[in-house]
Order: sequence, then C-alpha cells, then structure tokens
Amino acid sequence: MAQLEGYYFSAALSCIFLVSCLLFSAFSRALREPYMDEIFHLPQAQRYCEGRFSPAQWDPMITTLPGLYLVSVGVVKPASWIFGWSEHVVCSIGMLRFVNLLFSVGNFYLLYLLFRKVQPRNKAMSSIQRILSTLTLAVFPILYFFNFLYYTDAGSVFFTLFAYLMCLYGNHKTSALLGFCGFMFRQTNVIWVVFCAGHIIAHKLTEAWKTELQKKKDERLPPIKGPLSEFSKVLQFLLVYAISFKNLSVLFLLTWPYILLVFVFCTFIVVNGGIVIGDRSNHEACLHFPQLFYFLSFTLLFSFPHLLSPTKIKVFLCLVWKRRVQFALITLVSVFFVWKFTYVHQYLLADNRHYTFYVWKRVFQRYEVVKYLLVPMYIFAGWTIADSLRSKSVFWNLMFFVCLVTSTVPQKLLEFRYFILPYIIYRLNIPLPSIPRLVCELGFYAVVNFMTFYIFLNKTFHWPDNQDIQRFMW
Repeated sequence: MAQLEGYYFSAALSCIFLVSCLLFSAFSRALREPYMDEIFHLPQAQRYCEGRFSPAQWDPMITTLPGLYLVSVGVVKPASWIFGWSEHVVCSIGMLRFVNLLFSVGNFYLLYLLFRKVQPRNKAMSSIQRILSTLTLAVFPILYFFNFLYYTDAGSVFFTLFAYLMCLYGNHKTSALLGFCGFMFRQTNVIWVVFCAGHIIAHKLTEAWKTELQKKKDERLPPIKGPLSEFSKVLQFLLVYAISFKNLSVLFLLTWPYILLVFVFCTFIVVNGGIVIGDRSNHEACLHFPQLFYFLSFTLLFSFPHLLSPTKIKVFLCLVWKRRVQFALITLVSVFFVWKFTYVHQYLLADNRHYTFYVWKRVFQRYEVVKYLLVPMYIFAGWTIADSLRSKSVFWNLMFFVCLVTSTVPQKLLEFRYFILPYIIYRLNIPLPSIPRLVCELGFYAVVNFMTFYIFLNKTFHWPDNQDIQRFMW
C-alpha cells in the first residue's frame, strides 16, 4: 500500500502541475501587464531584482513586508547566473508569477505530509483518501486562483503550513523560523505561529486532563452532568494547572521559540506604530464580529459534502428544541453582533471586479433584513463545524477558535483571501471523509475553478472612464 500511495501521489502531483502549467500559459497570454494589486507587487520585486533595496524605493501602497520579493529574487536571480539570461528576462512578469506556481507545488507536498501526520493511518483505504484530500485542498478555489498572479497568498500558505508541519514533528525552532518567514509575507500569519504554540499547550493540557479524569475515576467520584457543570470543571482544571510553576516552566521550555517570535512581532508593532506598513488608511482594525459568521458560511459552502446532510439538519433541529433557552440566547447575541458590528469597507462598495461586490450590493445592501435572516444559518454552520472537530480535544478546539477569531474579527474588509489559512487548517484536522464525499468535494472545486478561470479570462469589461481591460476575480 505504501508503494501504491507513492504512485498515486506522483500521478496526482504530475497531473495538477501539468494543468497548472497550461493555465499559467493562458494567464500569461491574457495578462501581459500587471493586474489589480500586481501593479504594486511586480514593480517592487523588479526593483529588488535590480538591487535597489533602499527604503526610499519602497512603494507606500504596499501593506505587507518584503518576504515575497526577497524570495522571488532568491529564486530568479540564480537563473541569470546559471543560464546566462538577461535581467529583463529574469525579472519579467512571467518569471515572477512563476515563483507562485513553484510555491503551489510545495503546498501540494506539504498538504500531503500534513495529512499523513495529522490523520491516523489505520485503514487500507486511507491512502486514497489522503491523496484525494491533498488534491482537493491543492485546488481549493480561492488559493488556486492566486497561484497564477503575483500575490502573497501562495508563499504565505507555504511557509505557514511548513511551520505547522515542523511543529507536529516537534522541531519547534525550525517551526518558529518558518513562521517568521510566513510573517514576512503577511503580518497576520503570526496568529498561526501562535496556533502552533497553542497546539503544544493543548497537547499537554489534554494529557493532564486525562490524568485528572482517571484519578477521579479511581476515586469513584460521581460524574458531573450538564454542559455548564462540565465547563466549570474544565475552567477549574485550567486554573489549577496555570498556577503550577512546574507546568508553566515545562510549557515555556517547549514554546520559547514561538514566544520569541511573538516578542519580535510586538517589537515590530511598537517600532512601526501598527501592524500595517505603507497605506494604513484603508487597513484599520475594528471589531467586525460578523466576519466570523462569514467565515462559518464560507466553510459550510466549501465543505458542504462533509458538513451538510439531512441527518445533520435533523440532529441540529432536535438539539435546538432540546436546548431552546441556550440557542435563543446565542441567537440574540448573534443578532446584536450583526446589528452593532457590521462594517462595510469602501473597497467592498467601490470595486466591481470582485465577487463580494455583487454579493453585498445585490443581497445584503438591497435587503436589509437578509443579514438578520441568515443568523440561524450562521449558528447551524458553527454547530456543524464544531461537530466535525469532535475528534480533537476541547483544548485544541479552544486554541483554534481563539486564533480563528483573532485572524478574522479585526478585519474590516470582507475578503475571501483572509479565510484561506483558517479554512485549510480546519480542513486538515477533520476526520478523513469517505471517498464519495471527497470526489463530490473535488468535483465541486473543479467546477468552481473552471467557471472562475473562464469568467476571468473571457468575460472582460471596461470602465467608462478607463480603457484598460477589467476582469472579474475573487
């Protein structure tokens, strides 16, 4: 089976790389000039290619650190030395975009390794399930689309997944170093470095919790029933664990590389005067709680073969009826969050090249009541996502939820690219779905990708005051 799995992996990687190369060729023919945010990223990378690293050469409209440009120079410059290519060829738009295609190959391999590490290998069929899961996440529509443009997403995902993999293997110094590389691509990636540290802490807490439960079982103490009682029991355990110097010292020795990186991040914020560099006026943090609801809906849509079924809906409705008071309170709180904390970024209303523009304008903006009517769907999405993570410990779920909230809620702009990393980490950690469900998911992604690429390449339009070709995109 191990040998067969190797053949399956090689075949899947070869097929996706071939398809990606064909799509890359189509993109290169259609887009000979920088498009969207590439008008900032590509010239900056080309300045780095020419050796102009001075801060005076920095484009103030760029809000991320120069990780993408530094890695790009490290990849393309050796080509000029090895093959004798000119600077014009090496630092061309096509060559710089190709760096992200290389990152996509790395992401495929990392996803496969992560599935092998995260998911238990106790079934003969799990090898096919791992390959299909890897292939599916590799063509996840939001991430896959930006593999063909010179954006930070592919490299950001690569270094963050690499850091997560090293964390799972217990190589925490390397994990923190890779997390720093991810931070250089996008500052908010530091949250997922914290998640790696949280994974270690959750593992230690789970071990101590099991020991505590076994001790109570040996003492034959009566079990505490009810969700509130269980919550108070866990909270009491955490307080007792946290006041132990021995426990804290063990956690510190395990997580100090991540703590050091967080210290570097905090120093950066103090020196820089904020998390954003460059244009800060359009990237202000706020408490945008509905962003969490949007992520839950997003996850429900893209994982519907695993999260949506008549049985799940029936179980959810029965649970709502059984715990009416609790769900009524959750609904009221959610409605309040939607009412008081819904923000609309000017980019969302001004740029008709993004799909989110049409969703907001034709649904949310046209019918004010829609955002409240969707609250039950948000609650169902949250419940079914939490239910799919039952195999994880309560402490792992807590760490993931904290990182999810931290990465989504402060964002004022509704941008699907912000959901890529939390979605991938979520999808990696649910139990391996059955092959029919995976095939359904892969087919859905293929259809979405086909429509997205077709519309982007063929359904162009012009703005009244601009002759440049405009295209629809995520």
